[in-house]
Amino acid sequence: MSKNILIRGRRRALTRHHKIAVAGVAALGAAAIGFSAVPSNASTSTTSEVAAPAAKVVYSTEPIEGVKADVTDQLAGSSLKVERIAAKKEAAAEAAAAKEAAAKEAAAAKAEKARKAEEAAGRAAERTEVKKDAPRKSYGNTLDGWIRESLAIMKKHGIPGSYEGIHRNVMRESSGNPKAINLWDINARNGIPSKGLLQVIPPTFEAYHVPGTPKDIYDPIANITAACNYAADKYGTMDNVDSAY
Repeated sequence: MSKNILIRGRRRALTRHHKIAVAGVAALGAAAIGFSAVPSNASTSTTSEVAAPAAKVVYSTEPIEGVKADVTDQLAGSSLKVERIAAKKEAAAEAAAAKEAAAKEAAAAKAEKARKAEEAAGRAAERTEVKKDAPRKSYGNTLDGWIRESLAIMKKHGIPGSYEGIHRNVMRESSGNPKAINLWDINARNGIPSKGLLQVIPPTFEAYHVPGTPKDIYDPIANITAACNYAADKYGTMDNVDSAY
């Protein structure tokens, strides 16, 4: 109890000097605050001036034109750029595909050409081999040799005839002259004279020519084989011919 009394006593002991000091500090603080609120270029005149009212801020509720259009244009430009890039990529891909296809086609054509060349070379080699392995037999460049060689060719083609039948008709028709020509009979008057060993007219020679012999009506082998082929068709064999045929 005695302690509380002492505390109260101390609070009451604040002297007048202390009160004056506190009041002075408060006054100085207020003066400082007032001085700082005055602008640096303000007049020291005691005349008070009424401050101008602050400008009113206006807020518009209308939409701002042009902003949306600018954004839309930017988006459209970006979209166009993307489309152009995509188009370029697609064109490049198509060009690459076309180039690849052309290369494949060229390679295929080259391979086909090489294959054909190889086949042709193979056929040429086979023909050369055949010639080496089976040389043509020489029968002699005489009537006997011509008849014998003709008989060998006729046998390969299944054309009937005998040495005697051919020889007999040759002697009657041309006397064995491979260049003989008839210029006086009906065929000659018609412009297609009989020619060669067995006196064959050109149309008959063309129709009954035997492959493997020259296409020359005056060639002895070609003339005999064509005539015997015709006789086999019309008479069964040259052996059955005993007069003009």
